Amino acid sequence: MRPTKAKAVFLFDVDNTLLDNDRVIEDLKRFLAREVGQKRSRRYWKIFEELRTELGYAAYLGALQRYRREYPHDVHLLALSRFLINYPFANRLFPGSLDVIEYAKAHGQVAILSDGDVVFQPRKVERSGLREAVEGNVMIYVHKERELKDVVARYPAKHYVMIDDKLRILTAIKKAWGSKVTTVFPRQGHYAMDPKILSSCPPADVSIARIGELLNYDLRTLISAAHAAVVTS
Repeated sequence: MRPTKAKAVFLFDVDNTLLDNDRVIEDLKRFLAREVGQKRSRRYWKIFEELRTELGYAAYLGALQRYRREYPHDVHLLALSRFLINYPFANRLFPGSLDVIEYAKAHGQVAILSDGDVVFQPRKVERSGLREAVEGNVMIYVHKERELKDVVARYPAKHYVMIDDKLRILTAIKKAWGSKVTTVFPRQGHYAMDPKILSSCPPADVSIARIGELLNYDLRTLISAAHAAVVTS
């Protein structure tokens, strides 16, 4: 059976949108330096960046597997894996994240639309409480901006509201969906503050300093912002 078309679907990114992933990385860096030392810690992060370039997403466990090839007898490997798998992601939700999801439910359907691997990213969504908050409506792709046809097939709607800290992603989705989507840009995390990214992409339909500020917008205002942006452009 085809899903019923909703009046509106709110699509939430995870990292640095609902959850402070920069702080997660800071915690991991401190843990790595303490467990394996600065030299091996730097090597892990070099592998991590190489793998992100290769795959197109952050692969923390994948980087750990490659790190293991170089240091197969490192007694800290299990501790590193345990740290990642059991990290208390719920403690890193931005203030107001769960309130915003509940607000969105009152105006339409909600879903997670994220990038990542098939193990660690779902684990993050689960342990943070976000999977339960969106009632299991979770989509995780390698490049979500290339999977919009699948998103529409799963969650058909008259209008979409896409909330993401990456202006590049919002720009790509706006180009594909036009006035059918309102792009919301919470200025949180290092991507949202990168001057090179900010100067190379057009502004989002709605820009907010914190995710909790979305509570100040009703659905009519959000839809109007999408149409105003198309007319302006």
